[in-house]
Amino acid sequence: MTEPEHAEIEGRALLLYDGVCALCNGVVQFLLEHDHRERLRYAPLQSALGREVLGRFGIHSFPDGVVLLTDALRPQERLYQRSDAVAAALMLLSSPWRLLGRLVSLVPRPVREFGYGVIARLRYRIFGRYDTCPLPPLEQRRKLLGVYE
Repeated sequence: MTEPEHAEIEGRALLLYDGVCALCNGVVQFLLEHDHRERLRYAPLQSALGREVLGRFGIHSFPDGVVLLTDALRPQERLYQRSDAVAAALMLLSSPWRLLGRLVSLVPRPVREFGYGVIARLRYRIFGRYDTCPLPPLEQRRKLLGVYE
């Protein structure tokens, strides 16, 4: 992790996502638009930063979707995966998205995980994939880590 990356994520939430997945990139765009308090930073799972963060938690293969690290690089940091990561990311936003995240978290976990798994398995077929991780608009680019032009 570079010093600038460390400074950008310390104490914030870091969303790791599949950088070539069109659905995942759409989710990142949605979060970038609605994160008015700038609590989130983003990095592709495939990036060196993504692999380093996953490795710190003993995850050595790419998960099939999003991972959220909250309170990054602090003693209270916490890792969320799959549907838990989606709910926790939504709860970091302002209302009504925070309420939606809370509602998602109230759905029994086996039901959430089943739905998440179906979407994760079909995401490339339904939404497509990119050859490389697309970059967000210039004004949002500082929030995307681990991707260099």
